[in-house]
Amino acid sequence: MERRTEVFVPVMFYDTDCGGVVSNIAYLRFVEQARTALVTMLGVSLAEIVAAQEFPAVLRTEIDYKKPAMVGDTVRVEARLEEVKRARFWCGFTLLRDSDGTLLAQCRQQCAFIRLPEGLPIPVPASWRTSD
Repeated sequence: MERRTEVFVPVMFYDTDCGGVVSNIAYLRFVEQARTALVTMLGVSLAEIVAAQEFPAVLRTEIDYKKPAMVGDTVRVEARLEEVKRARFWCGFTLLRDSDGTLLAQCRQQCAFIRLPEGLPIPVPASWRTSD
């Protein structure tokens, strides 16, 4: 099973400060888009998540900002499933300026699936725990 994907996110004016530089919080939205695409690619559809009330929740985020993205850029976010335990998983992200490949940021997130409304963790899908 492929355990990586990528998304392309155009930088909008609302992503930036008055100087046209992408705000640090906007990078987390870019990562959110990539993580959602990764989870979907791994076989968990958004419709299934809502129907089952079992949602991926972010437990921890680590991010290193390297270079600024600017208004007008397209950010390529490479997402990968890095580590899977019974009830938690780590995703890694590399954010690049698509036009020239400049490294903008690197990020890791620890996540778990949570059943609502109880707020209880549930096992990560078994297919995620098997390696290629």
